[in-house]
Amino acid sequence: MRSDPVMLPELMAALPHVLAAPRTDAPIGSLCFRPGFNARSFPTELTLTRDQGVPGERWLTAPWLRLDDGRPHPGIQVSILPQRVMDLVWRDREGTPHPGDTIVADLNTSEENLPEGTRIKAGTAVLRVSSVFNDGCVKWRARYGEAAKQWITMADHPRLRLRGILCSVEVDGVIRLTDRLQVL
Repeated sequence: MRSDPVMLPELMAALPHVLAAPRTDAPIGSLCFRPGFNARSFPTELTLTRDQGVPGERWLTAPWLRLDDGRPHPGIQVSILPQRVMDLVWRDREGTPHPGDTIVADLNTSEENLPEGTRIKAGTAVLRVSSVFNDGCVKWRARYGEAAKQWITMADHPRLRLRGILCSVEVDGVIRLTDRLQVL
């Protein structure tokens, strides 16, 4: 794998390929469990619940976004990163941490394909696309480079949701690595 950060011309050239990802029936490339900051494991299945998001993950105890009353924002329980984006930006797989998204799938996550409120069947669970925009945090920039961050937020790109989508759990269930994401 390459360790040099991806540059903007390469990202721009790859945009048609990224947007050509399946609009539904998306294969899952990986599942990630994050019990604490910078802690990750890659199970073959995850339980998803309305009350806890991914039970045992830090969403319940240390979310990065809270409601006005202090509770964790339900719209950030599960994150889905497009596989094609991850493959573009995560070049140094030995020396750079995995992005940490709950699900990495070969899915078109644009607003056009998955507007806010869209329901996605994930194994026996059902997710709902939230209004929270995933703009790629400081860690995204530090790990994958300035161009990777700029590409997500540049003019006209927020609607493409290149950093993926954030979802709430609408129906409890289990998702397995062998499942496919189905837009309902």
